[in-house]
Amino acid sequence: MDSGAQDGAAPAYELIIVSYNSRSQVEGLLAGLPADLPFALVDNARGADNLRELIQDRPNARYLEGAGQGFAVAANAGARSSAYEYVIFVNPDCRPTLAGLDSLVSALAAEPNLASAAATTVSGDGSVEIGTGGWEPTLRRALVHAVGLHKIAPQAGLFAKPRPYLPISVDWTTGACMAVRVSTFIGLGGFDEQFYVYNEDVAFGRAVREKNLSQLLRTDVLVQHAAGNSGAPSKEMLRLRGASMARYVAQHNSTETARGIRLALALGYTPRIALALAKGDKGRATEHWSYILGVTTGRASVGGRTVTRA
Repeated sequence: MDSGAQDGAAPAYELIIVSYNSRSQVEGLLAGLPADLPFALVDNARGADNLRELIQDRPNARYLEGAGQGFAVAANAGARSSAYEYVIFVNPDCRPTLAGLDSLVSALAAEPNLASAAATTVSGDGSVEIGTGGWEPTLRRALVHAVGLHKIAPQAGLFAKPRPYLPISVDWTTGACMAVRVSTFIGLGGFDEQFYVYNEDVAFGRAVREKNLSQLLRTDVLVQHAAGNSGAPSKEMLRLRGASMARYVAQHNSTETARGIRLALALGYTPRIALALAKGDKGRATEHWSYILGVTTGRASVGGRTVTRA
């Protein structure tokens, strides 16, 4: 496929799909897209669910065996090996339309100073997910989030929950459905590979700002997303989320400030545990406790192997 735009169409691009025991989700994603759409399938489960079979009848697909070292490493491998000028990172549990994907790439092609263009992710009922983008973690923002004031002042906390079709300025966007120009992405170092999963998007946003570039959150491109449905146990993922945040804030703040941010987030999850237990939802309470363990200890494991240390 030609990498240049023709007759007003979006330039050609390739999807980068990182999978970890997510075959059913990948099948659902591909079912809604043209059979000839280029994509790279990076298999972090190393063939455990026979993902290679999914590319056999797709002429512009390629299979990469991931290193099993997390999302950032796998996503970077897909981008660095791409022959296209643009790629779009798409989580297996996202359901974008071709028109939405085209519009993300068109936005990049029209603005050289733009490092990325991301879709706004929504849940199954169409409501915008919190965390489709957000702002640099600070103690003030962490406290706002912890006590729930972000529900009153939506742009004062850590995580954005934008209103559809209303522009919003954020410091970072989720990588769940995000288009980049490959040369810019690689020039910025790609996703920070010290993050196994989570906060690599926050770190990328920081790298973007340091180079005086910008990111765009397209609130007019809504993509259904089953958040957290990666094939890994939810308790593992919640602990990873907390540990990744702990690692990020430790790197970019004083020891005292980082400790304050982590404590604020931990305390913010405590009443959620009590509420879940009051409703008889022990599973949800356990997930909240897993996040607290992650953000306070800075440590998380996958399959018994420690993958994150703050």
